[in-house]
Amino acid sequence: MDRYVVKNQTKLALGYTTGSCAAAASKAAAVALLCGEPVRQVQLMTPKGILLTLDVEDMTRTPEQVCCGVRKDAGDDPDITHGILVYAAVSPREKGIVIDGGTGVGRVTRPGLAQPVGTAAINPGPRQQIQQALEAVAQEYGYSGGFSVVISIPDGEKLAVRTMNPQLGIVGGLSVLGTSGIVEPMSEQALIDTIHVDIDARYAAGQRMLLLCPGNYGEDFVREVLGLDMSRGVKCSNFLGEALDYAVYRGFEGVLLIGHAGKLIKLAAGVFQTHSSYADGRQEIFAAHAALCGADQETVTQLMQAVTVDACLDILQRAGLDKPVLASISQKIQSHLQHRTAGKSGRAFEVEYMIFTNQYGVLMQTEQAADCIAARRKEEQG
Repeated sequence: MDRYVVKNQTKLALGYTTGSCAAAASKAAAVALLCGEPVRQVQLMTPKGILLTLDVEDMTRTPEQVCCGVRKDAGDDPDITHGILVYAAVSPREKGIVIDGGTGVGRVTRPGLAQPVGTAAINPGPRQQIQQALEAVAQEYGYSGGFSVVISIPDGEKLAVRTMNPQLGIVGGLSVLGTSGIVEPMSEQALIDTIHVDIDARYAAGQRMLLLCPGNYGEDFVREVLGLDMSRGVKCSNFLGEALDYAVYRGFEGVLLIGHAGKLIKLAAGVFQTHSSYADGRQEIFAAHAALCGADQETVTQLMQAVTVDACLDILQRAGLDKPVLASISQKIQSHLQHRTAGKSGRAFEVEYMIFTNQYGVLMQTEQAADCIAARRKEEQG
């Protein structure tokens, strides 16, 4: 498709979702089923309002079924599903439209996801796209019956191990996704949506104190040092603010936040999107709090020139200021977290955290963090 966006001063091509592929393949198969002729190309209007013209790369026919394949194009988005074929096998039925998943489409095994347990992991957006496409075909050809549709992705099971599906309880393949029908390159919203799904799953499993971890260092620390099961927690990448907002909205009673200081120290400046391309400020945070705690100009200058959090801590230790500075930073972090999670309802929301580095271990934690971790460990051990 000849559509682009400009991000970071670069022109990037848009793509289309697996949901759009499934809907286009379904439409092509239904047309071929009703008209009896091969379909080489199909047009599909996406929910975003962009009209796609997609090639049908593969078509097979039996007396009662037509199966068509459409190839996924993710544009310039680094999507592992780029280039895969998505198939739709369509057959007639007496009435209604029934949509299911076949080979390479995952099955839902845990409550709290977009589809009920036992059903194919074809999200509501793609299901609606398929339904609307088939209804339009039926109307165009004066067909009063229904359709049975089976979506399959031959490479889906192999690719699924590289996604969050196994952790979410979606087994056997990929999810068919897409709300707008269009893929925007390096889409942050796609990551945020995945985090929301994971939080939904934890809530549906009965959790009310959410274990939240920003990155791989935190995940390793949770598993190897604290002995907790991170598969029962949520990795939120750099989108800490969005994860906290959604946890409050979803109805959790609180959050246990565990992460490396390289990311979480930024909370002291109210930075809740922790990717360095948005904001850093780690040296500035240490320098400002060191100055508040009586550091001289030389120490402040050294902190501003330090490259890592551990380097800042080395400087503070030599100056004998590590404990008061960390206490000052911790107080500011608590203030920003409490403000972010206050909620419009006024409902109390507990935020406990533990912040560490690989070199220094635990740097700071809330008063109840250790008790919260112990309670969670006891719960996991049965």
